[in-house]
Amino acid sequence: MKTNTTKKEPPRLVAAAILADWLKTGDFPDRMLAPIREDRALIVEMVYGVVRWHRALDWIMMSMLRTQPTPDLNAFLLLGLYQLLHMEHVAEYAAINETVEGVKKVCGNSSGSLVNAILRRTQREKDQILRRLAAQPVVGVRYSHPDALIARWTKQWGKNLTKALCEWDNSRAKLVIRLVGGGSMEAYLEALKAAGQEAEVHPYRPQDCLTLAPGARVEDLPGFAEGRFVVQDPATLTAPELLAPEPGQDVLDACAAPGGKLLVLAEQMADRGRLVAMDLHEDRLIRLRANIRRAKRDHIQVVRADAANAGSIRAALQQPGLPQAFDRILLDVPCTNTGVLRRRVDARWRFTEERLSGMVRIQGEILSAVSGLLKPGGSLVYSTCSLEWEENEGVIESWLKTHDEFERTESRFLFPPETGTDGAFASRISRKASV
Repeated sequence: MKTNTTKKEPPRLVAAAILADWLKTGDFPDRMLAPIREDRALIVEMVYGVVRWHRALDWIMMSMLRTQPTPDLNAFLLLGLYQLLHMEHVAEYAAINETVEGVKKVCGNSSGSLVNAILRRTQREKDQILRRLAAQPVVGVRYSHPDALIARWTKQWGKNLTKALCEWDNSRAKLVIRLVGGGSMEAYLEALKAAGQEAEVHPYRPQDCLTLAPGARVEDLPGFAEGRFVVQDPATLTAPELLAPEPGQDVLDACAAPGGKLLVLAEQMADRGRLVAMDLHEDRLIRLRANIRRAKRDHIQVVRADAANAGSIRAALQQPGLPQAFDRILLDVPCTNTGVLRRRVDARWRFTEERLSGMVRIQGEILSAVSGLLKPGGSLVYSTCSLEWEENEGVIESWLKTHDEFERTESRFLFPPETGTDGAFASRISRKASV
């Protein structure tokens, strides 16, 4: 299915085109969502919702079909089902009629008749369908997660916490802001009230984080133009706070893009010292540089290098004025993202045991390559947004067995149902001063 996502098209047609592409290729839906401006909120909600609930919606769909539909038809069916079952604020007649018109345009009138029949039936039998799903014995179908994750989580945490985690993953991520630049929480809450904006103090981090009311626009909040706050889940602060860089130090963020943790480091250093941001891929570096400019942290030096390759890193640091060794290093490594499935809705469908093993290998390579830049007595924080033991404690324990000159001093783990934040792991490793 082809549609122009940059010009005005019916939102359901645009959403279906993105979903059809995802069904065919498994590619990140974010890439096709990026250029969309018209009806963006509705399109994003529909695309993310279908991807999040894909397994459950597919089970419902196939209970009413005899054969697997083509990806284009499949996209419209899933889109219609999601609207009827999960988008209570959307009128049912609009969900049905506009989805049917879209499928007629793309797949023909006969397909439109099929979609109309299935969506009308879903409209009539909505309560029964949801009861059948709730009684589904296969947990992965009921909560729309892959069996591999359900099995490993149940083994690690038990049925109840696995259920709580799945429910968390399937909830809509709320917008959280963190106040920066001084000033009291009480004063900012008063400013919000005066502006007619609603927000709640985040229970995990009440001193500087707020959860915004649904539908709030950050552009409308007091202090937006002045940079009074940043959009940031409290879990993002775990690794920088464990690293605790000081003003005047040489600090490296080795996997820096898009820059959320990097800017926290700059705050901690009071913009004094040498702060280097590193990443490999040009598209990520473009976004990283843009975020640095927006934050007016022009003193941060950006280099391009492969964090898993010590030679690549050394070559990148040959620029004049760059440190060759660091007091503090943040190593926020690529991972399976199982701690942020609420936000990265497609990541659950990319998880396999083989991919996990590949990530663990890469994480170990990055840790080995970057750790050589740490000064004696310096500290490195290894962090992920994964919940998997192998990517967290497993990597650290295995690596330390062959690196006697380092020692672990502290680790932190955030489990979303307990903290009300994204999932996160961070472990601080120090290089022994006597070695």
